Amino acid sequence: MNAPAKQHLIDPEICIRCYTCEVTCPIEAITHDDTNVVVDFDKCDYCMACIPVCPTGSIDEWRVVETPYSLEEQFGWEELPKQQELENGRSGVDTSIEALDEAMAALLAEAHSGAGGRSKAPASASKPTVNLYSLGKPAEASVQGNYRLTAEGSDSDVRHIILDFEGQVFPVLEGQSVGIIAPGTDDKGRPHLPRLYSVSSPRDGERANYNNLSLTVKREPYGLCSNYVCDLKVGDKVQVTGPFGATFLMPNDPQAQLLMICTGTGSAPFRAFTMRRQRSNGGAGGGMSLVFGARAPQSLPYFGPLKKVPDAILRKHLVFSRVEGEPKRYVQDKLREEAAAIGRLLASDNSYIYICGLRAMEEGVEKALGDIAAGMGMDWTRLRDSMREAGRYHVETY
Repeated sequence: MNAPAKQHLIDPEICIRCYTCEVTCPIEAITHDDTNVVVDFDKCDYCMACIPVCPTGSIDEWRVVETPYSLEEQFGWEELPKQQELENGRSGVDTSIEALDEAMAALLAEAHSGAGGRSKAPASASKPTVNLYSLGKPAEASVQGNYRLTAEGSDSDVRHIILDFEGQVFPVLEGQSVGIIAPGTDDKGRPHLPRLYSVSSPRDGERANYNNLSLTVKREPYGLCSNYVCDLKVGDKVQVTGPFGATFLMPNDPQAQLLMICTGTGSAPFRAFTMRRQRSNGGAGGGMSLVFGARAPQSLPYFGPLKKVPDAILRKHLVFSRVEGEPKRYVQDKLREEAAAIGRLLASDNSYIYICGLRAMEEGVEKALGDIAAGMGMDWTRLRDSMREAGRYHVETY
């Protein structure tokens, strides 16, 4: 009889196939095929290097097993298996497993500091379609439009890309992502892995009911895929995987209060959230607040369209860190300025917090929310974790 062992697994429903964990793993214990990203039991040494870099928490899954799941089994999964019933009714909680659990709990606590953690979808969110198109069988989309969002001469080139799927079924929800496969191969002759981009249009499309979607893409100086996407012309064909993501979703409750905090292209899902609420109920209920940070107004994506959204639907707080002659201001500074309003949201059982953008923003936002909560006599860590467990706290940073 095999002694029970702890096996590290990845949730295929929640994983967004960003491959960050695979790139980060120092011993190459994480690999992928055309469908899933998986962990090799024979290589994994529980170093936890992959835990904090995962934007969804899908990497933080474990099972006590007598016979570890093989790579082949994991490649075939559409969802995680339940905990096995071990032989002779053992649940796996013998002394060795308990000791391993304690050691791993300490490692996970450290690895999760500053990480988004394992989130859940809002209870009222629609059921998402995930992993419909894979590396082996991608969808093909046509480029309908490519528009620059930031001012010419600004320090960033951000594009609004519209993709048309024509007769192919490609259902997405607000908050999901898709993968774009750049043509060609890497320096080892392997096809390029998809680059993940958040969908910036609502579920019925950039143009309603026309089977298209939009992406918000920033050109990175040495970014292979971002330059490929930003240079696309109308009519070009693009290989697309996904959709990905099953937790960073908006509630269907029109009365839900949404606090959305972002930097740069992290605004993409929040544009989708806002358009969804405008289209679904004419913005009735309002209840959406956006704290949006950029270096300057001319480098802020959707600056013009944002100003046209009525305040009754979306309260907008734009902050800039590189405006000449003005002090540097970041999203966490605005949160503190709005402490009274943010505090009321934290105290409400019908509020939802979404954080999306550069990972560097996360620590400052966490500290600001913690200070606001403390000022109201609330334990932020306990409140945050309870909100996350209820599908009301979401972080996707990169």
